Amino acid sequence: MNARTFLLLAAMTAFFLAIGYAIGGEGGMVIALGIAAATNLFAYWNADRLVLSMHGAQEIDRATLPWFFDLVGRLAQRADLPMPKVYIIDSEQPNAFATGRNPENAAVAASTGLLRTLSTEEVAGVMAHELAHVKNRDTLTMTITATIAGAIGMLANMAFFFGGSNSGNRSNPLGPVGAIVLMILAPIAAMLVQMAISRTREYAADRLGAEISGQPLWLASALAKIDQAAHAIPNEAAERNPATAHLFIINPLHGGAVDNLFSTHPSTENRIAALREMATGGAGQPTYVASRRGPWG
Repeated sequence: MNARTFLLLAAMTAFFLAIGYAIGGEGGMVIALGIAAATNLFAYWNADRLVLSMHGAQEIDRATLPWFFDLVGRLAQRADLPMPKVYIIDSEQPNAFATGRNPENAAVAASTGLLRTLSTEEVAGVMAHELAHVKNRDTLTMTITATIAGAIGMLANMAFFFGGSNSGNRSNPLGPVGAIVLMILAPIAAMLVQMAISRTREYAADRLGAEISGQPLWLASALAKIDQAAHAIPNEAAERNPATAHLFIINPLHGGAVDNLFSTHPSTENRIAALREMATGGAGQPTYVASRRGPWG
């Protein structure tokens, strides 16, 4: 976890504790801390299974889909990672995500649409990106941010119903007006922090994923195809569970490709430009990346 991600997580935790303080002073802050610990403990052990279940992901083995299973295995070996569990999502929208609390308990999932529409090299670029998330332990970071963001929304409502709605509640230091303001602003601030963390981790996973596959242009080409398809093909499971959108390599929800304050993902055009710069030996690119041969070269 880099310094920026740590600071963003700290800011989100501060929002959470501020709401607890607004509800009940120091006692409320202690209660909020307890809720945060409980939700993150639950997420640490169960988030991967919950996310995979939400999207109807089915685990496969080598006998089910040999070429894809072996592809993930070779990339995991190149990334110096244990072999993750491999899942397939029955969805026409090409997309993929990774989950799991650590590299030893990781899973990668790809949609049937992705495996049908992308070339083998492009699929390798995508799965290398997802393994980069595993190697960087982004899956745990994003799980924590998602659960804290959800808990902030819950506590913000409590601030209104148990604090702001009762002007005589002396345990509420901010009073009814302050509680209402906090109820409105805190979830928005938490959402912005969550999105900022997600965008930061996507750029880092693109860079490391390109190094793992050895070919930045494979991922660049895949991102262009996935982005175009994501705007044309709906992902019904993602639409039902929008809180998981940040896990995908491209935002599976409609209208999520703009690189602005309210986007869960960076602009696809910006990501592709950065990968092309790597491929041509741009500033800061390790010299071996552009010339290193891929797993099938």
